[in-house]
Formats: sequence, C-alpha cells, structure tokens
Amino acid sequence: MSFFGQNFLKAIDPNFGGNLTSGFLGNNILRDYQHASRTFTTNAYELKPRYKFLFHVSFTLNLAEVPYLRGAFPNNDDINNLSLAVKTIDLPKYSIETETLNQYNRKRIIQKKLNYDPINVTLHDTSGDLVRKMWYYYMNYYYKDSSQRYLDPNNTNGSNGADAQRQAGFGYNARDIYAKERVGNVNDWGFIGEAFNDGSTNGVAGGKPAFFRDIRIYGMDQRKFAEYVLINPLITSWSHDQYNYAEGAGTMQNSMTIAYETVKYYSGAVGRAQAGGDPNVQGFATDAHYDKTLSPIARPGSNATVFGQGGLLETGAGIIGDLQSGSLLGLIGAAQKAARLNKTFKGKNLAAIAKSEAIGLGVQTLKQGLPAATRAVANKADGWIFPTQTAARNQAAVTANNNRLSRTGY
Repeated sequence: MSFFGQNFLKAIDPNFGGNLTSGFLGNNILRDYQHASRTFTTNAYELKPRYKFLFHVSFTLNLAEVPYLRGAFPNNDDINNLSLAVKTIDLPKYSIETETLNQYNRKRIIQKKLNYDPINVTLHDTSGDLVRKMWYYYMNYYYKDSSQRYLDPNNTNGSNGADAQRQAGFGYNARDIYAKERVGNVNDWGFIGEAFNDGSTNGVAGGKPAFFRDIRIYGMDQRKFAEYVLINPLITSWSHDQYNYAEGAGTMQNSMTIAYETVKYYSGAVGRAQAGGDPNVQGFATDAHYDKTLSPIARPGSNATVFGQGGLLETGAGIIGDLQSGSLLGLIGAAQKAARLNKTFKGKNLAAIAKSEAIGLGVQTLKQGLPAATRAVANKADGWIFPTQTAARNQAAVTANNNRLSRTGY
C-alpha cells in the first residue's frame, strides 16, 4: 500500500493498523458461550432466573369446618379448576416499620413491626361461571345482603342460588322507613358477626370458621418448586371487568385484593410425595387437565419403558444399528443413546417396569386373539373373561377332532 493510501486510512481510522492486526490474530472482546454457561448452568442451574409464566395457584377452601362449602362445591374438580383461572398473582409483600432514634446524637434505626401488605390477583372470567360462583358464595358466607329473596320470575338455570333467591320475598323497592313493620320482617343485613358459637371444631365452639384456610402459590422451574403459603387470607376488594365493544380481542377477568395474616415458605421437587402421601404441589397435574401420556416422538432412551417407544428395547436396537454403521456419527449417536438411557432408568426398578408392561401386553394380546363378540365382552370394565364348563367341553371336542385329523387324515 502506498504512503498516501496508509495516511488516508489512518486519517479515517487512527487505529487502522492495530485493528487490522487484532482482527487477524483474534481478540478477547467476543467471548464464547462458556462464560454464560458457567454462570447459569453450574450446579443444576442454581443461578438461572425463574420464568414468570411457570406457576401454579391452589385455593384451600375450608370444607372440613364449613358444611355450607361442601354443598356449594361437592366436586373437588371445581376447586382444583380455580387454579386454572388465575391469570396473574402477586407474591407476598412486606413493609417493616422502623424508627430513627438518637443515641448520644448518633442515629440508631430500630425495628418496630412487620406488616404483610395485600396482594393483587386477577382471574379469567370463565364461561363455566366458576370464578363468579366462588365470589358469590364468599360474599354470601360473610354478608347477609345477597341472601334475601327478590321478585318472583320464572325459574332460570345457571344462576347461583337461582330458585332460592328469586322467589317472592323482601320488597327491596318499597320505602318502609316510617312503616310500623318492615316489609317481610327482614332485619338481617350486612356482615354476619363472628359470635363465639358460630362455629365449632371437634365439638368445641370457636367462632366463625374462615372461608379460605390458605392460598398456595408455586413457582416451578427445573422440576423444582418454590412455595408461598398465605395463611388465613381474606378478600379486601373485588371488581368485575368491563364489557367493551371496542375490544374485539379482549377477554374478561375479575380482580381481587387479598390480605393475609402470615406466610410460610417451602420448596422441593415437583411430583414427589410427602410423608402423608399428598402431592408436593397441591392440585397440580390432575388427570382432568394434565396429559401424562408418553410422547410418541420422544428421543430414544428418554422414556422409562421397556417395550414402548423411546424405551429400553428400541434404544438398544438403535445403539446396535449405530455401532454397526462404523461411522463417527454412528459412534456419537450410540454414546448419546446409551447416556440418555442410563439417565432415564437411574434409580428405577427395571424388573417392576418390565413385569407391569408384560402383563399389560399379554392381556392385550389375548384380547386381540379372541373372536370379535368375545373381545367386546373382555373390553368391559374388569377387562377379564373366564372359561365356563361349556366352553371347556367345546375346547376338548375341538382338540380331540384335531388329533384325529392328524392321525387319520380325515
């Protein structure tokens, strides 16, 4: 390059020569993935941030002490389904009251009180009316206003307490301030006082039981959960949404604010059982909404099955095929399958899995070998058929006839 050209390039970029050399030899400005890997994947991703959308909420209604709730929610699925309606929920909030004092003119901060600040929850307004039903029963449990009957229309379906609440009753529209007697003689309004005899536990009076025992919030990540238990929660505000023709893609929701008395913290592995046998994540992965079927496109060695897809036999055949190929990619593929298989079956009882699957396959094979009419009977609830005396005699006759044909040819 000419002297003029070098001076021209340096006029544009004073570090032209250094940048050229650095670019040719390489530099440490752009690092490889190991820096992020060592930060976020070390020790089972312990420093990786949790995701906001991986959470589960469980509402524990006080069914044991409030028979009213057992009648309102006779099916536990309704209570479990409340968790599916949660759109957003705040985690617990705290504020600590402090005071600054003078210690010989030195500032000294002391703590006085821990306050549990309310949290906000939004819930989808589901078509099945589940969330609205929960709020109605909560309001009706603590306050008398909605329990009075009103008007006398035809019976309607789908309304909470429709028949009982819509019969002819108190005249809400009548002005009875100066009447000698109130219309309908209804005087019970507002909050239902928590008298000592309102509720009892094991036969001992102790006041009105709470509607919610607790609300459990689970954040889940890497097959682990972080649990927050809000003890004795109360709804301090509730608001329904707004209908709006302009929001063509909008969905309805309900909002509430929750106050609580204290918080418990727990953590553990998702799916494992506690000593009492209850699931660690309450109400999660129920059969009604959680698909537990093994994926048909799972990688070889990723399913804890012996005969099924992605299981032991299929993976073993794949390893043999990779080794027989004799190529480098085949060796790598065999090593991957073997390592994945070892990880999947680690700590599992292989003999028990094989026995269970073999019995299941045997039953299905026997059913497929039966005549169509008999197979229909075998596929009933119990899934079994037993030979009768007539069936045994018929089978003996068929066997004797087959033996005769083999000996005589006719």
